[in-house]
Amino acid sequence: MSQSGKSDLIIGRNDLILVTGATGFVGKSVVPNLLQRGFCRIRCLTRPSAESSKKASIFGLQKGHSEVEIFQGNLLSAEDCIAAMRDVSLVIHLAAGRGEKFYPDAFMNSVVTTRNLLDACIVHNRLKRFVNVSSFAVYTNANKRTRNVLDETCPIEEHPERRGEAYCFAKVKQDEIVMDYGKRFGIPYVIVRPGHVYGPGNEAITGRVGVGTFGWFLHLGGSNPIPLTYVDNCADAIILAGLTEGVDGEVFNVVDDDTPASRKFLRLYKKNVKRFGSIYLPHVLSYCLCYLWEKYSTWSEGQLPPVFNRNRWHAFWKKTHYSNVKLKTRLGWKPTVPPVEGLRRYFEACRELENRA
Repeated sequence: MSQSGKSDLIIGRNDLILVTGATGFVGKSVVPNLLQRGFCRIRCLTRPSAESSKKASIFGLQKGHSEVEIFQGNLLSAEDCIAAMRDVSLVIHLAAGRGEKFYPDAFMNSVVTTRNLLDACIVHNRLKRFVNVSSFAVYTNANKRTRNVLDETCPIEEHPERRGEAYCFAKVKQDEIVMDYGKRFGIPYVIVRPGHVYGPGNEAITGRVGVGTFGWFLHLGGSNPIPLTYVDNCADAIILAGLTEGVDGEVFNVVDDDTPASRKFLRLYKKNVKRFGSIYLPHVLSYCLCYLWEKYSTWSEGQLPPVFNRNRWHAFWKKTHYSNVKLKTRLGWKPTVPPVEGLRRYFEACRELENRA
């Protein structure tokens, strides 16, 4: 059932669900959520090289629920993907090359892996839906007026390589291949694009607040709202996108209600976790910095990496508001963890991490 109480599931509770990236930050919330909803067969795809600590939580679930299957394989292997997809009715594709700094690595671990899974779907020909978990990173904000709302109708980066972010490039290409397979081969899909997913397990300060460099934290977000979504709320949205009837081919953005402005978030972080030096750059100055950095990077033929550039400024630091209206109206989603509680848990995890350091 959806959170609205409607019985509109596309699969039965005995149908097999494949979750890739099951040991990852979001995956560790998605799998228990599925179990709580009464789904009886879940196949968790993990890499043989995954850290034992990350596997432990999934193996713990397996001990308590015989219906949780651990499938160790590599998404870069077409044979492993075919084996993993056997008898699967729903795919929740969370695995991605998030940590890669180089474009070829990010492409391999986000795009090639996704293509292999989609090819395996065609081999078995029994899939009800492929949920591709994408990111807000794919959106461009360059041609939108200041303070406009970013929603699912907004354009995607036409030249993601210009952002200087391998992750953005790979996610744009991943979405493209999913939509292409849906068009050419009739694979039913939904694309879910979370904002910044936060909570225990992801204690980093999002770059939408600012960037640590030259020994200082440059606060670039100012009064901008941050598109935060607490990990449990995000997991709910992803699962509803996989289960709800009548949404094939749709895109859903995931962002919580009443998310704090960058300035407020940074103030709360310093109060609840640790104090550190920061310098606020007004939007005019931060844009000039990005412009000059970009120009010098081009002039020096890459001697200075394009860490700061205008495309990134528009995507991260331009004044923008965010909408979750489509997610609520089409899927019946509502955040179960309010911002106050989500931030409390997040700051507590950050403090524990600091104390261990």
